[in-house]
Amino acid sequence: MNTDKFFAELWQDYIQITPQAKEIKRLFEVSGERVINDHVAFRTFADTPIQLDNLEPMILSMGYQRQELYFFKAKKLRAYSFIHTDPELPKIFCSELITDQLSPVAQQIISDYTLQISKAPQDSSVFWSGRHWEMPSWEDYSELMDETEYGAWLLAIGIRVNHFTISVNHLKRYHRLQDVLDQVKSAGFAVNAVGGEIKGCPEILLEQGATMADRQSFMFAEGETHQIPTCFYEFALRYADQNGEIYQGFVEANADKIFESTHTH
Repeated sequence: MNTDKFFAELWQDYIQITPQAKEIKRLFEVSGERVINDHVAFRTFADTPIQLDNLEPMILSMGYQRQELYFFKAKKLRAYSFIHTDPELPKIFCSELITDQLSPVAQQIISDYTLQISKAPQDSSVFWSGRHWEMPSWEDYSELMDETEYGAWLLAIGIRVNHFTISVNHLKRYHRLQDVLDQVKSAGFAVNAVGGEIKGCPEILLEQGATMADRQSFMFAEGETHQIPTCFYEFALRYADQNGEIYQGFVEANADKIFESTHTH
């Protein structure tokens, strides 16, 4: 699949459960900005047919190269970032929950569902394929939420883009990330304040901020309907290193707080 079609399909799936993204994008476009996507992110489960190592070939097939490996010890995550040979294309950040580090109870809940996955992904459409298992029970979702919000989110939402990211570097009227976040807040959207609204600083060459996730009603296995967090919109400002090159990587401490944009609020 070519990258234009890939990101177009992702965006259409994303705005179905993240209507705020379409509104925020338009908010900047109506003021004459051209909104460029810095990166997208995905979540998955380790030790399953949809594990990170099985998703990677789909990303590489579109001309991407693996950039770096990351670990998030507290959240029990492993992640790869990918960068394209075309610098205009968004980076891709893909993480997985290391399930064997969870409690026996959490491992059993996840296993009950992931054993329903029939086969490994065959093409890049897996990235907007949603759940590969039946909708969980509210009891299982809530039990998992107590230990791993990431796991509970993934169990209910499935494989789909977790967020798109506006590149602040490409905005003409905004040169500070705080100004972008203030504009978003003034339009009525909640911003992730974990560790401060801005995660990172110029010294580490990357500043990031994000909205709090939209919420949508889902019917769980028992037939009960509950409103849960879906996806969010991120904003990234990258700085040049001592050689004058704009930093293209990710910072674990920043990403750790960005993950919390899908927490219940």
